[in-house]
Order: sequence, then structure tokens, then C-alpha cells
Amino acid sequence: MAWFRAGSNVAKLAVRRTLSQTGSYITRTRVAPTQNRYFHTTVARSKAQSAPIPRPVPLSRLTDSFLDGTSSVYLEELQRAWEQDPNSVDESWDNFFRNFVGQATTSPGISGQTIQESMRLLLLVRAYQVYGHMKAKIDPLGLEERRIPDDLDPALYGFSEADLDREFFIGVWRMSGFLSENRPVQTLRAILTRLEQAYCGSIGYEYMHIADREKCNWLRDKIETPSPTQYNRDRREVILDRLIWSTQFENFLAAKWTAAKRFGLEGCETLIPGMKEMFDRSADLGIFSEFSGGTKPVDEVGLYTGTGDVKYHLGTSYDRPTRGGKRIHLSLVANPSHLEAVDPVVIGKTRAKQYYSNDVDRTKNMGILIHGDGSFAGQGVVYETLHLSALPNYTTGGTIHIVVNNQVAFTTDPRSGRSSQYCTDVAKALSAPIFHVNGDDVEAVVHACELAAEWRQTFHSDVVVDIVCYRRFGHNEIDEPSFTQPKMYKVIRNHPSSLEIYQKKLLESGQVTKEDIDQISSKVTSILNEEFLASKDYVPQRRDWLSAYWAGFKSPEQLSRIRNTGVKPEILKNVGKAITTLPETFKPHRAVKRIFEDRAKMIETGEGIDWAVAEALAFATLLVEGNHVRLSGQDVERGTFSHRHAVLHDQETGKIYCPLDHVMINQDEEMFTVSNSSLSEFGVLGFELGYSMENPNSLVLWEAQFGDFANGAQVMFDQFLSSGEAKWLRQTGLVVLLPHGYDGQGPEHSSARLERFLQMSDDNPYVIPEMDATLRKQIQECNWQVVNVTTPANYFHVLRRQLHREFRKPLIVMAPKNLLRHKDCKSHLSEFDDVEGHPGFDKQGTRFKRLIKDQNDHSDLEEGIRRLVLCSGKVYYELDEQRKKTEGKDIAICRVEQLCPFPYDLIQRELKRYPNAEIVWCQEEPMNMGAYSYIAPRLGTAMRALGRGTLDDVKYIGRAPSAATATGFYQVHTKEQNEIVQKAMQPDPISL
Repeated sequence: MAWFRAGSNVAKLAVRRTLSQTGSYITRTRVAPTQNRYFHTTVARSKAQSAPIPRPVPLSRLTDSFLDGTSSVYLEELQRAWEQDPNSVDESWDNFFRNFVGQATTSPGISGQTIQESMRLLLLVRAYQVYGHMKAKIDPLGLEERRIPDDLDPALYGFSEADLDREFFIGVWRMSGFLSENRPVQTLRAILTRLEQAYCGSIGYEYMHIADREKCNWLRDKIETPSPTQYNRDRREVILDRLIWSTQFENFLAAKWTAAKRFGLEGCETLIPGMKEMFDRSADLGIFSEFSGGTKPVDEVGLYTGTGDVKYHLGTSYDRPTRGGKRIHLSLVANPSHLEAVDPVVIGKTRAKQYYSNDVDRTKNMGILIHGDGSFAGQGVVYETLHLSALPNYTTGGTIHIVVNNQVAFTTDPRSGRSSQYCTDVAKALSAPIFHVNGDDVEAVVHACELAAEWRQTFHSDVVVDIVCYRRFGHNEIDEPSFTQPKMYKVIRNHPSSLEIYQKKLLESGQVTKEDIDQISSKVTSILNEEFLASKDYVPQRRDWLSAYWAGFKSPEQLSRIRNTGVKPEILKNVGKAITTLPETFKPHRAVKRIFEDRAKMIETGEGIDWAVAEALAFATLLVEGNHVRLSGQDVERGTFSHRHAVLHDQETGKIYCPLDHVMINQDEEMFTVSNSSLSEFGVLGFELGYSMENPNSLVLWEAQFGDFANGAQVMFDQFLSSGEAKWLRQTGLVVLLPHGYDGQGPEHSSARLERFLQMSDDNPYVIPEMDATLRKQIQECNWQVVNVTTPANYFHVLRRQLHREFRKPLIVMAPKNLLRHKDCKSHLSEFDDVEGHPGFDKQGTRFKRLIKDQNDHSDLEEGIRRLVLCSGKVYYELDEQRKKTEGKDIAICRVEQLCPFPYDLIQRELKRYPNAEIVWCQEEPMNMGAYSYIAPRLGTAMRALGRGTLDDVKYIGRAPSAATATGFYQVHTKEQNEIVQKAMQPDPISL
């Protein structure tokens, strides 16, 4: 498009030169009364009447604000050079000038047209393409005061009313629409009329910010048609039927539940016909679904109950027939009142659907997001979601964004809610076309929605439909909007509904009769009344909370057996070899090469398995079992702490190699996905949450760069991950890895805020649940799991446990930092297998250890132990080292690996083992942070049940309460850390 912009500069300069020779033009901001509607703001004066003319400015010094602008000297010289020798300029410029001259010489009707006039007209057409939306009639209430740009005034380009019936040719090489070479010669009047119809009607098109000629030309072909789009009688009857349904459904709800808060659709009823036409068109263009079957009957024991949620937050799904005779599956994702928070969840779920349906072209599954005008402009997660749209491992082939723009955000006017002209301007950053449409014009809404569907299926990128409408009853039905918008609601009270407007239009056209309308209305009313009566006796026959993939999975009320997570030794050896072997021709960094050589030795000898190898073994064994594994987050390919190296880079060619992509022969390249993400927590965590909800046979993980940064996604943790199952009966097995630990890096790189996750856990601290291994439902009944694991083998098992069970729960992992390379934080390969007699194999088999007992081979009864120190995470290794230094053989240290739900049975086992020991909880975090506030009451409950004391007998060792998570001074950190471990090992009893 660069040459076209340059051409426009030539035209602009020519206009200025012409105008400077014939008179001066003064632009006024008000609309001047004229006899012709095309000439509105610019009035010409003769030289005699005008003010003194400044000295002429050389064309080479003129600036061009209309386009980006380039050297005007160059452009003038280009035109002169072409006139002397057409072969001396580029082919595009030769075609540009040749079109005009050739057409003028071969068409007698336009013999008077000059190149300068052609370029002026070209500039005027472009002005409509760029600014036409600012003149479009998109506000149904007519309240918005918008200044019509002077660029749309033909007089600015030297045209007068005398030119209206002159014929012009405006074809330009390699352009579409009005500027295509094959358009017939037209009068200026006809050109302006069609420009007004195309760009200044009920739809305002914004697309000239897109720096792609093909896309712009495609839109021009759709917009700049020879005549306006007209629907035939059959289509109009369908649109009318859908609009009546939309309107009467809202009226029916208002009549039956007069005092209910519905957040109804009144004022934007055209949304429903528009969306239905969008679905129909999408189905015609290839969108379909195979996710519609397999819900589970509710007559079995253990139907979900949960806490529930208000009706307008709930999701649903169903199969819908289309106008073209196809079927399309629609899923409405449950969402909270935190506006726009659901956006990345929808996109992640869409991406997962595409993976499981092998939709590699991303043409069969599509995401549609419905926004509010205030939230689209105001919520940062909107941009975070948009920013994922073209990233290789996050793209869904385009999302259709529908903005229900009711021109007021609760009580806040747009001028107070955004700095940009439109609420949708953020989408321009992604070069998405934006269609602003008058919500009262149902056919315009339908057309915009159809065009959006066609764009998405053609270019596989995002598109925005901005339906400008209003709220007839304010923010909700029991609100009083006149408190803050009296002028608007005075207009709304007397404003006809979109249905009344459309009915009038159809009756005047003669295509529909009053009897036709009454017949449709009667049908809708009858169906609504019949369904309302039937609903009183309705008994759910299926539960829609799980899709086909989830059939057979247990609800919290159903008992799920505990499974082993060990793997056969030969499988471990085979996959271990695959993930540590690099191609002979691959040239990794020499340090990475040494790492993989060391890993190969670990697998061969079975000794010294570190954290990264344990994780890779967990991923590889799950892949071999047929599960999909996806890990994303900032810097996860290498790992923030340079430990993972899941993706290697050839030092000579730059090519990449991912060992986990080659665990099996002919492995699907997306079966294992590891991907660095954009620098986003909120958006990316939401994406992975949505991804994890689609299919239970997948291990989906999100890793924060540091756990400290996860609070950037706090809404996701609060509204979705911790409470989604209780509110909406939706399970997820998402794993969240949050690097956590105090090693002197300061208050922004020490704490994943463990206390917040534990505070949101819903297990009762004063009631011990059923803990028998054959009857235990503790994890099923808890909202999520929080672990702080200390061995590679236990990490391996906790990851595999996520899939080797008959239900799904989120897993929050306080991931290590310095343990990644700690000399004592190693496991033997035998701890990963399922061989009886090997370390880790107990009477239940090999599985995740919720608590790791003291490693000094204590018997079942140790009366000589004077102190039992309970801890979690990497502080264990520092405590153990201090115990060795002080030879504290009368002190036992137990690691609580699973903090939530609390392992009462194992805690009581250790309390019985050490009947004379004082009970201590030790942590690195300040007293008001970490696990102490969660552990103390539960530990007290376990002690009270055994007659070992109460909460008051639990001793605390850790940092003092603090506002900041950690000190910023390394020396202070070291001093505090030493005091903690020394106090835990001191010979005197611990004082409170």
C-alpha cells in the first residue's frame, strides 16, 4: 500500500496548489447551509474578499497530515519524469498515471478530466474510506455530537456543484471497490451518493488502519458494492421472526418476574438476530462441532450440588440447527461479574477444541466474545487476550468480538470512561477491522455480523462488531438511570423499539402484512407460555456440566478410588533415554550438552535424578499413556532458572529441538506443547484454565516466572480456579507452578503468597473428615490442592496423580528455586517405579507422599524424641543440615508435602510416633504469611483428637509479622534464616 499512500500525497499537493491559485478556503466547524448535501463545511472566497495571502510556500516544504507523508519533491519529480519517459518510473506508478491519461483519451465523456482532478477524486474516495465512519448514523438515540471531518467535503478538493453531473474515472491499479480498474465511468453525483450509502449509513467501517492491501481490498469489495445490500422477502421474514423472539422473550421475563434483576436485552434486541445470522454464516463457511454428545445421566448417586451462582453467570451448551440446514454446537462459558475476565478462558477452551478435533486450519471451531463498551475500553485483560491472537501456540484462527455498546457503563458516560473516540480503539493495535453499527437497524446488524463471520473464516484473525444501542431500563431492571443520565432516558422513554422500527419498515415495503406479524407474535407467545407451564414439572434428565470427554468422572459426592502413580522400570528407562538423547547433527550450547550428558547418566545409573529430569519423566510417561501435555508461561521453555531446557537451540543453525516431541514414533507435534508466553499473567493463566476445561485427559500447566508475579492474575484464582467448581459445577485439573522460597532475592522474588491460596481453601479446620483410604473423599470435597514438594520423585508423582484419578482438581505447586540444583534434593529412579520393595513403595503401592516422615529410621514409637518439627518446602534441607551440625538426634523433622487438604491421618500418625515431643511449626515466611495461619488450627484439631493438647500448644518458628514478604538486604536475610534454623534446633523448649 506504500505506493498508494504516496499517490494520495501527490493528489493532496495538487489540490493545495490548485486551491492556492483559485482562492483561499476557510474551514468551519459548524455545518454551513447549502443547497446540496455533499458540500457542508467549506466555503470559498475570491482573492479580493479574502484576507492577505501569505507568501507562497514551496511544495517541497509542505507537510501532509492526511497520510503519513513522504518527500513532496520526490513526488513532483516522479510525475514530471513519467510525463517525459513512462519507463523511467516503477511499474506501479506507470500504471497509476497511465490509467487516468488512457481513460481520458479513450472516453469522450470524460475528456475534460485532468490527472489533477482524478487524484483529487481519488483522495476524496480515500477520505470516505478513512473517515466515513465519523459521519455514519450509528447512534440510535441521536445524542452523540460528532463533528463531520472537513476531509469529507468535496469542496476541499476543488469540486463544486457544477461538477456533480460530470463523469469521472477513478480506477487505480491493484485496488478494489471504487478504486478498481473495472468500475464503469460514473458521475460525481453517483460516486458521492454511493460513498454516502456505503460509509455513512447505519454501519461505520474502520479498516484503513490495516497495513495489508489484500485485506483492505477484500473489505472494499464487500463494502463498495455497485448497489446497497438488500435482503429478499424470505430473509426478512427470518430476521423478523428472530427479532420478535428476542423482544417477546424479554417482555415475557419482565411480566413473570417483575422485581428480578435480569440485566435484560431491551435496547439491543437486534443482538440475537445478528448473532443467529453470524452462526448460520459461520456454519456455511465450515464451523461445526463434534462436542455435543455424551452427557451423564443424573439418576446415579452423587449429583453435584455446589454453592450455585446467580442465573446470569451460568453457562450452558446445546446443538442448534442453522438456516442452511446444518447443525452447530454452541457452548456458553460460565463467567463472573468481573467483566472481561472470561475472555481468555473462552479462547483457551476454543484452542483445546481445535486440538482435540484435529482442526489444524482452525476453521471448524471459533470463539465469540460479547463485551460491554465500558469494559472493552477499561479492562486490561481485553488487550492481554487480543495480544494472544496471533501467537503460534495461542492463536485460535481469529475471534469475533461483539460489543454491546449501550453508551453508558453503569452510570459513567463515555467521556469519563475512555480517552479514545471509540470503545473499540484498542483492537486497532491488532489490525482488526471494526464495524460500528446502529443497534436499531436490524438488517445492518445482521449484515455486519455476517461480514464478521466471513472475515474470520477468510483471514483467520480477529474482527469487532460494535453494536451501538442503549439500555431501556438502565444498568438493570430495578435501577433508576435518570439519576445520572436524565437527558438520555428522556429520549429513551419516547424511543420506539427496534422491533417497532423494523415492523414499520416491512409494512411500508409491502413485503410483510400485519397478519404475518401477528401470526409470528402469537406463535412465540404460545410457545413461551407452554414452556413456562412445563417448566414447573421439569426434572433434569441429563447433566450438562461435563462434555463427552468427561463421561464417567466423579462428582465430589461420589467415591473415587486412589490409584498408584508408579511406572514400570522398562518404560522409565525407554522414555528416559528418549528425553536425554539429541540428534547427532544437532549442535547445542556446550553447557546444555553437558546437562544432557549428565541427565543420560542419571537415567542409566538411576542415581541423582534432579527436578528437571523428574518433571520430564512425568511428562513423557503421561504422553506414552496417550495423554496430552501442555506447559506455558513466561520463559518456560528454558525455565526461569535455566533448569528445564525443554527446547534446545542449535548454536550454528538456530533450529530448535524438543526432546519431549520425540518420546514416541510419529508423535503428534502438538501432543506435547511447551511454549513461552507473552508477558501476561491474567490473560495467559485464563487461557490455560479454559484449555484445561475441555478434556480431562490432558495435563495443562501454567508456570509463573516467579510466584510473586502470580497475583497479577488474582481474579483468575479468586473467581475461577478456587470457586468455579462450587459455583458452576465445572472441573479442571489445571496445574499452577509458582516458584517460591526465601533465598535473599528481596520482597518481589521470594513469595508466591502461599497464605492466600490456603486462605481460599474450603476444608473445615475444626472437623476431621473420613480418612480411611478406602472411604476417603477429602480431596474430592476440597476446592483445590496446595502442595510444597521437596523431592523430585514426589513432584513426579503429584503431577501424574492429576490424571490417574477419576476426578479433576486444580493443583497449586509452590515450586522450588534453589532446590532445582540442591545437592541433597535428588531421587533414585527406583522411587519412580511400581516395583514392590523399592523405595517409595508402601502397602498402597507407589504414589505421591502427602507427608514425608523423618528420615532417621525411627520406629513406630519414639519416646525419646523431645521435639517434632513440622515444616514444608526447602527450609527442610536447612533444618536437616543444622540438625546434623548440632547432632540433634532427639529432634524429628517431618515434611508436610500436601498442605491442603490437610493430611490429618498422617499428622496423627506422627503425633503418635512421638508422644513426648513438643509440636513446632517452622516456616521461612513471616507469621502473617506462609502456611502458619492455615496449619495451626488444623494441627490443633488433630492434637485435640488424640489428647495431645490444643492450638495453644502449637509452637511457631519463623519470621515475625511483616508488611513486606521479605527483606531487601541479603545480610539481613541470612541473619533471619540462621535464626530460624538455630531456634528450631535449640536445646531449650520453644517459647511462644
